[in-house]
Amino acid sequence: MDRTLTHFELPATDPVALGKFYSDLFGWSIEKMPGPLDYWLAETTADRKGASLGIYRKEKLEDIPLNYITVESVADFASKAEALGGKIMVPKGPVPGQGYFAVIADPEGNPLGLFESDPSAQ
Repeated sequence: MDRTLTHFELPATDPVALGKFYSDLFGWSIEKMPGPLDYWLAETTADRKGASLGIYRKEKLEDIPLNYITVESVADFASKAEALGGKIMVPKGPVPGQGYFAVIADPEGNPLGLFESDPSAQ
């Protein structure tokens, strides 16, 4: 597994306007995802091999951009991060139909998302 940046998220007070900005700037097609969340998704490459962009409605001042790295096992890498002095900020949870995620903080407090692909996730 490459363990590369595969997804990044940006909070926005106006997700539609921010999506238009990135669409106009880079030509990305940005679509609202179905479901209860205000969440828009853009694939940054035609072959879907580049990192995808998620834009979500900013709910609090502390919401900041977040990068995700794909790993073989979210649970294993979260545990490894803790053993190395990091902290688990958001424990492992499902992204239905896509996989699992968690958010860790490195020893300096910088957040980083972990993602594990598993289409059977519920």
